[in-house]
Amino acid sequence: MAMPQGPQVFPRSEYLRRLAAVKAEMVRREISALMVVVPANITYLTGYTAKSGYVPQGLIVALNNEEPTFITRRMDAPAAIHQMFVDRSGVIGYPESLIANPEKDGWDALIDHLLEAGFGEANIGIEEQSLSTRTVEKFRARVPAAEIVDFSNTVCWIRGIKSDLEIALMREAAAIADAGMLRAAEVIRPGVSEADAAAETIAQLVRGTGGKHGTDAAGFTLCASPRTSTAHISWAEDHFRDGSQINIELAGVRHGYTSALMRTFSIGKPSDLLQRLHEGEVAGLEAALAAVKPGATCGDVATAFNETLGRFGFEKESRCGYAIGIDWTEPTASFKVGDPTILKPNMTFHLMLGNWIGEDLGYAISETLRVTDSGAETFSTLPREIFQI
Repeated sequence: MAMPQGPQVFPRSEYLRRLAAVKAEMVRREISALMVVVPANITYLTGYTAKSGYVPQGLIVALNNEEPTFITRRMDAPAAIHQMFVDRSGVIGYPESLIANPEKDGWDALIDHLLEAGFGEANIGIEEQSLSTRTVEKFRARVPAAEIVDFSNTVCWIRGIKSDLEIALMREAAAIADAGMLRAAEVIRPGVSEADAAAETIAQLVRGTGGKHGTDAAGFTLCASPRTSTAHISWAEDHFRDGSQINIELAGVRHGYTSALMRTFSIGKPSDLLQRLHEGEVAGLEAALAAVKPGATCGDVATAFNETLGRFGFEKESRCGYAIGIDWTEPTASFKVGDPTILKPNMTFHLMLGNWIGEDLGYAISETLRVTDSGAETFSTLPREIFQI
């Protein structure tokens, strides 16, 4: 029995719109064929979310073809046929003999396809930053008559401005993130293990809410006393206690689209220092949100936050946000001083105000937001407070 094509997340017209934007940039840069290798970009252009990017694979976008061609490991081809909007003839699985082969690998299959399709003397775009030096050298050696053009991050910038359909999925993901954080508030108690609290919270992120399930499990961090100054760390083999502080960062996911959320918990009354830091961070968050509007820059948002936080006697060394969408981060714009990226409607960001002060204090609060025609829309409905248990 042939693998059926599954329900599509977006209508065909949405994928063709995205491909048209990429092809317009290809025309501008005189590129005839483009090889997309970044998994999030492949998701954006086709709907594919399976985890097969650990081996060579690529999406070939040709100016003269309406649909792209996906070349992947043979065992992953059925997942692509099932998830992608493209016709099954556009999914090509290369043989297992190219796996863990020191002489010839999956990139050779992609190069073979480009040569067979007549691009041996064309301008070919590749996402060079996502490839090893050896792989880039292989492309240049095997297609010597072609002009290899670096297309790194170009698709990432194109997908930075979301369609209304994408925004709807991010709102659904945000509702799931809210449900996960509320579940954490229900289960965090003195004597409960960090692992049990993490399990219950992650289970909620998968179950979803409002009839919408989480379609993937994103990164999850739980940093409890005495480890609250750690930024990216998982739960410990420990239990919560009276007086424990807990920082949680999680996200809801809908078909690759991610909405992140951070909140701080305190079992019992928070310390005076934590309370003062919280007040400064919330004031800075509100100042940052007030600075979000079309025409402003990412640097303007960071400056508004940093100046406000400074009035409370604190500073944040790391950036205070970044573009978000498919997967947790988009490698493009950041809310940091000096970033000249101009904000446009339907850009989405994680306004991430985690702050780690020395080795004895950390704090977490964040919002995933959309730039609107006049300001900012935050997706979470949770209060901006320390959750006191």
